[in-house]
Amino acid sequence: MSHAPCPIVVLISGNGSNLQALIDKSATGDYAICGVISNNIDAFGLERAARAGIPTRVIRHQEFPDRESFDRRLIAEIDSFAPALVVLAGFMRILSAAFVSHYAGRVLNIHPSLLPLYRGTHTHERVLEAGEKEHGVSVHFVTEELDGGPVVLQAVVPVLAGDTRDVLAARVSQQEHRIYPRAVSLFAAGRLRMQDNDAWLDGERLAANGLREYAT
Repeated sequence: MSHAPCPIVVLISGNGSNLQALIDKSATGDYAICGVISNNIDAFGLERAARAGIPTRVIRHQEFPDRESFDRRLIAEIDSFAPALVVLAGFMRILSAAFVSHYAGRVLNIHPSLLPLYRGTHTHERVLEAGEKEHGVSVHFVTEELDGGPVVLQAVVPVLAGDTRDVLAARVSQQEHRIYPRAVSLFAAGRLRMQDNDAWLDGERLAANGLREYAT
């Protein structure tokens, strides 16, 4: 017996390549993107959503006096879509404690590093500067700790001799587009959840680095 797809809202700020991956996989992923919201009116991801027939909204953070008031408006807009899950796809805003609490256990983010390593920005440059042999990407639940929520999936890529920031970023991006729809699909299917500040899959508590895969 078929069931209705899980409704999700995607938050973006820029190009929206991960949004595109989510759109492309939505037909087979148990989820439906019911809305896309951006804090940047020039985000190309808005065009991607429009092409797919997905409703879009823009909330410019510059029009609000502080993070909390912006997040109150953002919550109202998200809730108008009644999603089961909020997906951050290059949303360049630090979320307030009130936002995280409102959607506790229902927000996923993707981060270009093997968390807990290299939280924050400029991860590719930092990995190269440190001489790491491996790099990658992590999907995690969002908590109040920046890039600190429980990890669901990780994809590991090699750091090769002669890699530049852009070459390494492209290698990681390929894996982002592969594993993010998968993580969303696991949540949509009722297999993935956050409990006791850990990620659980099929009733089993995941390890600290989630499910880890090695890309060739």
